[in-house]
Amino acid sequence: MTVAKYTIGFILSLLLSLVAYFYVELHGSADWVTLVLGVLAVTQMIVQLVFFLHLGDEAGPRYRLLSFVFMFGTLVIIVVGSIWIMANMNYNMMQMTPTQKENYMTTKNDMSF
Repeated sequence: MTVAKYTIGFILSLLLSLVAYFYVELHGSADWVTLVLGVLAVTQMIVQLVFFLHLGDEAGPRYRLLSFVFMFGTLVIIVVGSIWIMANMNYNMMQMTPTQKENYMTTKNDMSF
């Protein structure tokens, strides 16, 4: 049963990777590329967790599942927070030209020392 499960996981992972590659090749600049790649990435992650890391196969899967949910929540907070901070910084500095941004960053850096 284990070899069959690994084979199914490998085939699914390979198919998901090929679908992502060919979707980008055919629709490289479409608006939906990011969303489709995100869905494929989450699906790939679930396939990896179930077929290769055996999430849910043990007798007491609750602890491993809870630790995974906590890890995933922490990851989401870090990624979303980072994007939010970078977007906020970009918005607040958009009124400046690149030269003005460089001068501003240089003067702020010199003030800290």
